Amino acid sequence: MITFLILLALIALALYRFLEHPKFGKAPSGERLNLIQKSPQYKNGKFENQSFTPDLAEGASMAGVLLEFFFKKVDRKIPSDLIPSIKTNLHELPIDEDVLVWFGHSSYFIQLAGKRFLIDPVFSGNASPIPGTTKSFKGSDIYTVDDLPEIDYLLITHDHYDHLDYDTILKLKPKTKKIITALGVGSHFEFWGFPSENIMEKDWFSTIELDENLTLYTAPSRHFSGRSFKRCNTLWTSFILETKDFKMYLGGDSGYDKHFAEIGEKYGPFDVALLDNGQYNEKWKYIHNMPEDVIKAMKDLKSKRVFPVHSSKFALSLHSWDAPLIKVTELNSLSENPVPLITPMIGEKVELKNEKQEFKQWWKGVH
Repeated sequence: MITFLILLALIALALYRFLEHPKFGKAPSGERLNLIQKSPQYKNGKFENQSFTPDLAEGASMAGVLLEFFFKKVDRKIPSDLIPSIKTNLHELPIDEDVLVWFGHSSYFIQLAGKRFLIDPVFSGNASPIPGTTKSFKGSDIYTVDDLPEIDYLLITHDHYDHLDYDTILKLKPKTKKIITALGVGSHFEFWGFPSENIMEKDWFSTIELDENLTLYTAPSRHFSGRSFKRCNTLWTSFILETKDFKMYLGGDSGYDKHFAEIGEKYGPFDVALLDNGQYNEKWKYIHNMPEDVIKAMKDLKSKRVFPVHSSKFALSLHSWDAPLIKVTELNSLSENPVPLITPMIGEKVELKNEKQEFKQWWKGVH
C-alpha cells in the first residue's frame, strides 16, 4: 500500500512539473483580464460563441470519442508516401509581389501591399504539448523559421497547439515586429518574453488600420480555446485583410454557423477566402466545418476563390489524410456555380491577384 501511495505521489509530482512547463502559456490576469471581462463575448466566466456550441454533437460522449481515436482503425489516416512540396525562397521574394505560401495545415505566409504576414505558424513537427504524439506527416516540414524573412505582423487566430506552437514562437521572436491576436492570447506571448507594446489583442468586429492602404478586421468564428484544463479563457477569431483593391478572409478554425453569412454581408465579397476544411467529424461538427459546410460557407462569404486549409500535415481526426481535399473538390464541382479552389502544394507560390492561376490535384496518387 505504501509503495502504491509513493507511486501515485511520484506520478502526481511528474504531472505537476510537466504542467509547469512554459509551453502551456499563462492565463490572462490583471489588465488583460479586465479587458476580457468587458467583452460582449465573455459570459459566465468564459468566452462563448454566437450560437450555443456543445463540445460534442448530440449522442456523442468524450469516452466514446477517445476510444475511437486511440483504437479505431482508419485507412490511410497517415500517408505512407512523402507529402509533395515546392521550396519557394521567401527571402528573395520582391516586396511588391502579392503572394501566399502555405506550410500545411493552417500555417501560411502572406505578402500583401508591401507587408509580410505570418499566420498560425507550426514548424516544430508536433501539434501537441506531449512530444512525439501528433507528428507532422513526412515531407510536410520543409520550412523552418530560418526560411522566413522579417515578419511585420504575426497573426494568431487562437491558442490551440496546432495554431500557436511554443517552439516556433520562441524562434520567431527576433524577426517578429508586431503580434495581432484575440483577447487573452497576448498573455502567452508576454509570458514568453515578447514586449507588451508589440502585442495587440482585439475583440471581434475590431478595425486595425495598419497603414494608409492596409486594414485588418477581426470577426467571429465558431470554435473554442485553451492550452490546459481550462477552456475558453481566451478568445478565438477570424481576420479580414483589405487593401484598396483586394480583400481576403482568413478563417481560422470554425464550425458552420450564421457568422459566415454575416461576415459576407458586412465585409464581403472576398477575392480569396481561407476556410477550415479538415480534421472534421460528425461528433464535433459544431467546431470544425464538415465538407458540405465548406461549400455553404464559401457561398455565404461571396468569395471569388477559396483555399481549403487545416489538412495535409497532422492527423487530428478519423478520416484518411486526403479526404478533406477529395471531398471538398467533389462537392464543389457538383454545386451550383462552383467556386475556383486554390489547392497548392506546400511551399508553392499562390499569386493572390491572379484569378486565372491553376493548381494540380497534387494529392492524387499519394498513398
